[in-house]
Amino acid sequence: MMLSKIILGILSFCMLAFLSCFSADAQQPMEGWRKVCRKQEDVDVCNTMNNIVSETGQYLTMVNLIEVLGKESQRRIGIQVPTGRFIPEGIKIKIDNGKEKVVPYVMCNASSCIANDSLDISLLDAMKKGKNLTIASMNFQGVLNPIKISLDGFSQVLNGPGMREEAFQAEQDKLQKTIRLKQQELELRMRKEQEKVKVKVE
Repeated sequence: MMLSKIILGILSFCMLAFLSCFSADAQQPMEGWRKVCRKQEDVDVCNTMNNIVSETGQYLTMVNLIEVLGKESQRRIGIQVPTGRFIPEGIKIKIDNGKEKVVPYVMCNASSCIANDSLDISLLDAMKKGKNLTIASMNFQGVLNPIKISLDGFSQVLNGPGMREEAFQAEQDKLQKTIRLKQQELELRMRKEQEKVKVKVE
C-alpha cells in the first residue's frame, strides 16, 4: 500500500505540474534523459524521465520510469499525454521494431492523462540496447499520434547516480524561462502579422 501511494503521488504530481515535473525538452537546450533520486520515508525513489515539448511550449509526452528500492522494491512506467485520448486503447509503446506493449490509462484531469503499469526487466533491457522508443496514443477521432524518443544516453543515465534535486530544479527554472521567451517571441510575431493584415485591409 505504501509503495502504491508513493508511486501514485509521483505520477499525480507530474500530472498537476506538467511544466514543473521531472522533464527534459526535446526541442530546447535541455535534451535527453534525466534521473532524479530522493529518500522518501524508508525507501529510495529514483525517476528516470524524458519529456517532449513542442516549439510553442506545449508538453506532448512525458515518460517516467520509477524505481522504488527498500524493504519492498518495485519498478513502474508512467506516461503522460494531453487530454482528448481514446481511453480504452491505452498507450502503445515499442522499442525500434520490437514487440508492442500497451500501458493502460489510470487517470485524467483537465490538462492531461496518465497511463501506468509495471516495468519489467525485459523492457528495460530493450531500452538499453535500442535506438528509439515510440509512444503512440489514439485521439478521440481514432487517429494514432506516435512520438519517437531517442534512447541515446538512456543506459548511462539509468545506471548513473541521478541528479540532486537542487540541480534539477535549476535546470527546470532555465527551461521554463526559455519556454516563456519562446512564447513571447511567437506572440510578438503574431501581433506583427495581424498589424500587417490590418494595414492592408485599411
